[in-house]
Formats: sequence, C-alpha cells, structure tokens
Amino acid sequence: MKLGVRNKTGSDVGEIEVRDDVFDVPDRHALVHQVMVGHLANKRLGTAKTKTRAEVSGGGAKPRPQKHTGRSRQGSIRSPIWVGGGRAFGPSPRSYRKQTPKKMRRQAMLCVLSNKVRNGDLVVIEDLDLDQGRTREVIGILDLLGLDDSTLIVTEEPNRNVVQGARNIGKVKTLPVKVLNTLDMLNSKNLLITVEAVRKAEETWGGIYHG
Repeated sequence: MKLGVRNKTGSDVGEIEVRDDVFDVPDRHALVHQVMVGHLANKRLGTAKTKTRAEVSGGGAKPRPQKHTGRSRQGSIRSPIWVGGGRAFGPSPRSYRKQTPKKMRRQAMLCVLSNKVRNGDLVVIEDLDLDQGRTREVIGILDLLGLDDSTLIVTEEPNRNVVQGARNIGKVKTLPVKVLNTLDMLNSKNLLITVEAVRKAEETWGGIYHG
C-alpha cells in the first residue's frame, strides 16, 4: 500500500510504498484490549495499604462489661466497626503485573497502527529537523498539518529538538519508533511519524504478523 507524505509546511510532497504486514493489519479488538489491560496493570504501583485490627494501636482491655449495660457486646476497640478500628478486607501491597507475550504486544501494536491509517489519523512527514527546538516551531508544524488534537510524534531516534519543543504542549508526546507501544497510540488521537521512522518500523516489525 502507499501513504502520502507531507512536509513541515503541510504540503503534499509525494507517496511512499509501505509494507501491508505493518500498516494494513486486520483489526483484532480482543487482542488490543488484552494488551492494553496488561500495559495499564503494569503501570500500577500496588503500594496501597491499610491497617487490620491486628495492626492498629489500643484495644488491650474489653471496652465495657459483657452484660447489664443494655448495649452491644464488644471485645475490642480495634474492631472494624469502631471508629479508629482496623480496616476489614482492606488493600495490602501486591503486584498487578501481567505477563503478555512479546508476539501479542507487537501484533496489537500493528493493529492499532493500521487502524490509524484506516481512520486517517496517521500523517507521514518528510522530516522533523528543527532549528532551535522551540515550542512555537512544533506548534506551527502541527497547525499547518491540521493536527490540533492530541498527537503522538514518532521519530527514528530520540530527537532532542523535537522533544524540547513538544514537552510544554499539552496532549503532545514524542517517542522514538523502537519504543512505540499500543497504549501511547490509543491515548493519542493522531500519529505523526517521519519517513525514516516508517522505514525503521518496517525493518523492525515487518514479517512478524501471521493472521
């Protein structure tokens, strides 16, 4: 298949031939969902902790006599039903990590990448060489390309000027293509990718998708 290429002024400068097994992969909702859940689970710290009745202070003595007070039987002020008592069934530190096979992660990523192409949310740019790495440079390029919503900018290698120019723009994130992932693409409406990054993606992931 072919993708149109634009320059930093927003003008069309031609087309490039790209691999169908990278940019025209069938959509698989269940696979994408499973990988997305894995990404989100692995971001959780799992450090939430509350004290149980065995861990709160106090409660050594029976708070009131068992009988003849007309009130309920209580054995400890550390009981969960008392104010200041322990928490029943509260959270404890745990790991939420999910092991997702590399092949599944890559196939899900290619599904999302292909969906960006099908939905017209992927823009291939000739290059992103910035003079000074200023925020207004990046904003100007995005405006000329019509990318006013959230945008993920993908370059072949980490580009200091692009990172510096985009870091103060809300809803804009930059990534080198080698760490492109499903979650970041799903979190961004548009994907802006350089021609060099396209070729790197084909070199890295071409041929891994098998239905």
